[in-house]
Amino acid sequence: MGKKLQFGMVGAGAIAGVHLETFSHFGEQVSFHGITDVYRPLAEKRAEEYEIPNVYEDVEELINDSQIDAVVLGIPNKLHAIYAVKALDAGKHVLIEKPMGINSEEAKMIVRAQRRSGKVAMVGHQMRWQWHIQQAKQQIEKGALGHIYHAKAGWYRRKGIPGWGSWFTQKSESGGGPLIDIGVHMLDLSLFLMGNPKPVTVTGATFAEFGPKKKGIGTWGTPNWNGTFDVEDLATALIKMENGSTLTLEVSWAVHQNTTNDPFIDLMGSEAGVSISGDHAKILTEQFDRPVDIELTSTGKEVDERVKLSEHFIQCILEDKEPFPSVMTGLTNNLILDAIYESSRTGREVVLDWKI
Repeated sequence: MGKKLQFGMVGAGAIAGVHLETFSHFGEQVSFHGITDVYRPLAEKRAEEYEIPNVYEDVEELINDSQIDAVVLGIPNKLHAIYAVKALDAGKHVLIEKPMGINSEEAKMIVRAQRRSGKVAMVGHQMRWQWHIQQAKQQIEKGALGHIYHAKAGWYRRKGIPGWGSWFTQKSESGGGPLIDIGVHMLDLSLFLMGNPKPVTVTGATFAEFGPKKKGIGTWGTPNWNGTFDVEDLATALIKMENGSTLTLEVSWAVHQNTTNDPFIDLMGSEAGVSISGDHAKILTEQFDRPVDIELTSTGKEVDERVKLSEHFIQCILEDKEPFPSVMTGLTNNLILDAIYESSRTGREVVLDWKI
């Protein structure tokens, strides 16, 4: 074993705690050299909890520390691009929380910075590593579904608006509501399972029926009742691919529906389909003129998806290989998100602009 990779944690909030705990599984390979947060006492608390030797005054001090090899960004969406670009230009590898950017222009900035630096830049879509998603992907790659021509994905939360009035519900801070918060996960998973077809056009609509009335409030985040809510609480879209396949998406933070709050994806193929709901998945096909459902089953020995994501990030650094989800994955998601918002605003179909 060579020298340990030295990581820097940017942000000390809830998601930072998740990353610090997850990377602690790899103590022989990774050590956190430093942490920073705008609220220094919180950074100091995390530093004490995880035995991190250095607490920095600001992000740039951490990024410019020559002893740090990689930076983990656990900060509000609007800060992803500025610090991802600075870290890459400083020669650091970067793990970015989703969404990669607050919009597609910022995502393109990150893509250009990654290409300049040649460093590993990875988006934290941990749901790709869930056991049932991996099993479904294996069957798809074996050709079990044939040609996937349509997919339907969504995530309805009955009463789940996070941190009303905080950065979560301010478009200038977050980039949007459930579409950019949980919808980006469903986009990423759907495109991943479909074989990463290239999206070309988008039609979408967004609605805000709960947030402006301070209804539908969830338990995540800290509310600021003197703050604002200027994002959507439900979004829907139709995405068309270059190969002719389509994807429909519906996500909400709050809705009057009988929902289990579980994410779902239905894949429709020429030979079979896949239906995913929460942590359950099954293949649906036909044999001898009869419908057949095959439940995918857990071995009970699967590794946590965030542990797998972290392990993949470490491997990509050590082996100098491109990660998945890559920066192009992040850009694809941001292009679609922007197009949904634009289509909702104009009432028209939007053609994606892939020029970087």
